Amino acid sequence: MAKRKIRISTDEVLRKISKPVSAITPSVLTLLDDMAETMYAANGVGLAAPQVGILKRIVVIDIGDGLVELINPVVVETKGSQIGNEGCLSIPGYSAPVERPEYVKVKALNRKGEEIIVEGKDLMAVALCHETDHLDGILYIDKALEEAEPVEERQDD
Repeated sequence: MAKRKIRISTDEVLRKISKPVSAITPSVLTLLDDMAETMYAANGVGLAAPQVGILKRIVVIDIGDGLVELINPVVVETKGSQIGNEGCLSIPGYSAPVERPEYVKVKALNRKGEEIIVEGKDLMAVALCHETDHLDGILYIDKALEEAEPVEERQDD
């Protein structure tokens, strides 16, 4: 596994549409492993392949319940609405309020090529939407209800 460089918002790769993965190859498995390592090293809860410069429809998410790997994810159902501040590893130091579904169901492939269904509420619903948006060249600032503002760093006493 290797930590990869996270692309920042001015990088045009983040605005491109990713291509579906046609086969689960050793390079796809390596990418999944590298993306997880990169996400954890950056203290993120999700990472999409375009954020490391790869235009493939691959996402990793861990909101604290364990790693979820999604290949060719498709949102198949949403319910409800929630508004919360979002940040992004590709837009470091900023956040903005975004309206997202409260519940999301996603169909994808796992690393074995098996079809899986992932359901998420609250933060997981946000992460699923946020990361799948990246695969279509969409950043959270495109959907923000207000302009992104710098995140104040927490001061420990």
